[in-house]
Amino acid sequence: MTKTGRNTVEGPSTYKRPADRIFRGITTGAGVLILLVLAGVAVFLLAEAWPAFTAPDSEIPGEGGLVVYIWPLVFGTLLAATLALVVAAPLAVLIALFITHYAPRRIAQFLGYVIDLLAAVPSIIYGLWGFTVLAPATLAPTGWLADNLGFVPLFAGPASTTGRTMFTTVLVLAVMILPIITAVIREAFLQTPKLYEEASLALGATRLEMIRMAVLPFGRSSILSGSMLGLGRALGETMAVAIVLSASGGVTFNLISSGNPATIAANIALEFPESSGVAIDTLIASGLVLFAITLIVNMIARAVINRRTDLSGAS
Repeated sequence: MTKTGRNTVEGPSTYKRPADRIFRGITTGAGVLILLVLAGVAVFLLAEAWPAFTAPDSEIPGEGGLVVYIWPLVFGTLLAATLALVVAAPLAVLIALFITHYAPRRIAQFLGYVIDLLAAVPSIIYGLWGFTVLAPATLAPTGWLADNLGFVPLFAGPASTTGRTMFTTVLVLAVMILPIITAVIREAFLQTPKLYEEASLALGATRLEMIRMAVLPFGRSSILSGSMLGLGRALGETMAVAIVLSASGGVTFNLISSGNPATIAANIALEFPESSGVAIDTLIASGLVLFAITLIVNMIARAVINRRTDLSGAS
């Protein structure tokens, strides 16, 4: 198809209908809007946190300076989120494999609905469950861990008598991010080409070998992206951690004692209502650090996913 006018000729590759141009403009505007919002949040946090960066150490809460105040919070945030991901990611892969390749159709559909429902449960509900049910239930296991595995830094003890420990917080966060990771991985496994699976089985592979050679390699990028999505949720979780964790500050790998490092988001939620002046600026500065951590984690995940895509030859 050609279009002539004023001595110009346009082929089918250059001519675009008005609807295409409008839709392209809308999508481009949406992409630019996301970047503007992200930049606006970064500028706001930096502007509001700047007084804390320039304030004397004596005016920072704790009188140890900004780095001394934020570092334990960063440590607690990374510790809780990382351990929660270590617990949740393998379980998510196993659950997704069961739903897509082992469970009967009706059971698989029911489990899929349950997973989607769990992802929609508010975080405060998980926090109340962790405080009232899970924390008391961990008293006996953490006592056993302190008595028998006390030589391991994670279980050095003495075990807390309330159960409101980093150990309980990690379990709650793992339960919270498990549905999100599972949903992403499940959809990836369902999209595995049947030709790959049938070819593996036809060559004599068992179901386990077929999953190892065909399904897992195909869904590797989705496993990573789902895990990073869950990690982002765990890094920024606020109310569940604030309800469950009895934070005392400091830096420790001990998960079962009463001395627990706080997380950035939970600390902001607990301290912000009673803060004023430089204290508020300090909390916003910690929020800026959390924003940077989350951004870096997502950038690294995106780079790894893109690299794996290039190596696999997928387009």
